[in-house]
Amino acid sequence: MGTLYGPNPFGQVSFGPVMAAIWAILAAIAPGFATATDAADTGLRMLLKTPASIADIGVALLVAYALRDRPRWAALAAVATLVHPASWYVSAWWGQYESIYVLSALAAAIAAGKGRNGLAAALVVVSLLTKPQALAFVLPFAAWFWASGWQRGRWRGAVVELARTGLVAVVVGVVLWLPFIAAGGPLAYLANLSHYQNDIFNVLSLRAWNLWWLVQEAAAGGSFIADNVPFVGPFALRHVGYAVTGLLEIVIAVAIARDPRPRTLILGLAASTLVFFAFMTQMHERYAYAAVIFLIATIPDRRGVSLAAAAGIVFTLNLLAAVPPTPDIRRLLPVAGPTGVVGSVVMIAVTIIAIRWMTAARSREEPPSPILTG
Repeated sequence: MGTLYGPNPFGQVSFGPVMAAIWAILAAIAPGFATATDAADTGLRMLLKTPASIADIGVALLVAYALRDRPRWAALAAVATLVHPASWYVSAWWGQYESIYVLSALAAAIAAGKGRNGLAAALVVVSLLTKPQALAFVLPFAAWFWASGWQRGRWRGAVVELARTGLVAVVVGVVLWLPFIAAGGPLAYLANLSHYQNDIFNVLSLRAWNLWWLVQEAAAGGSFIADNVPFVGPFALRHVGYAVTGLLEIVIAVAIARDPRPRTLILGLAASTLVFFAFMTQMHERYAYAAVIFLIATIPDRRGVSLAAAAGIVFTLNLLAAVPPTPDIRRLLPVAGPTGVVGSVVMIAVTIIAIRWMTAARSREEPPSPILTG
C-alpha cells in the first residue's frame, strides 16, 4: 500500500490516503483484489461499491441527528437522502465515492455546531484526504474557527483558535499520510492531481451544467474546450474561474465569520460547493453532490425545501444525461442542447440564491432546529 501513489499498474491515483485505507480493508476481505486487473468480477465490483452505499446510510443518519429537535422533519430529510436518485445513482450504480467525503464533512459541521472545533478540524482533513473535491469546505470551516475564537477573545482568541484547529488538522493529516511518506506518497499524490488537472481533465466543463458548459455550448455545441489556453496575456479561462470562485468564497467566509451559527455554516458549505461547481473549470457532473445533501439539511425552512428540490432535480438530470444508464435515456435526455442550457442556468441561479440566503440578515422566524439556528 505504501507505493500506491508512485508508478503502479493502476495508473496515477487521485484519491487521498483515506480511500487507500478503505481499499486496503476491502483487499483484506476479498483477496481477489490482489490479482484482479479490472472490475469484471461481479463480487469484487459489488464490494467496491459497498463503502459508498454504507456512507449513504451514515449521511442519512447524520441529517436526521442534525434535525433531531424536529422529529418529523428529521425523518423526512433522512428518507429524502436515502431515496434521492442522486444518492443511489452515484454510489450504488456508478460506484463513485462522493458520499464518503460528504459524510466526514457533515459530521464536522455537526461537531462544530456543538462547539467541538478540534474534532471538526480533524474530520475536515479526513474529508479532504478522501477526495480533493472537499477543498470547497476548507474556507467555510476556517471562517467558523476564526469566528468562534473571536467570540471568546477578539483578535487573540481568533488567532489562537485558528492556530489550534490548524495544528489539529496538520497532525491528523500527517497521521493519515504516514504509511506513504517513506515512498514519497504526498508529493506523488500532488503530482498526480497536477497531471489530471493539466493533461487529462483540462477542459472548461466535463459535462457539468454550469457557467462553463454554457460557454462550451455557445462556442462548440457542447464539445470540450481546453481551459488552459491563454486569451489575455498569460491568463486563461481557468484563471477566470479561479478569480470568480475566490471572490465568492470570500463573501461566504465573511458571512460565516459575521454570523457564526450552525445554520450559516451549513448554508455556507452548500453555497461553497455550488460556487465551485458553477464557476470553476474542470467540474464533473457529480461534483455538486455535497450541496444537495447540505441543502436537504435545511428543509425545515421553506427556502431550503425549494433550493433542495431545484438543486436535486437538476443535479439528477445532469447525472443521467452525462452518464446515461440506457440508450433510451441518452436519446431522451441529451447532455448538450437546450436541456443543458436550462440546467446550467438553474444551477447558477440556485448558487446565487444560496449565497443571498446565507448572507441575509438574521430572521426572527427561523425554525428552532440545532442545525439551522444554533
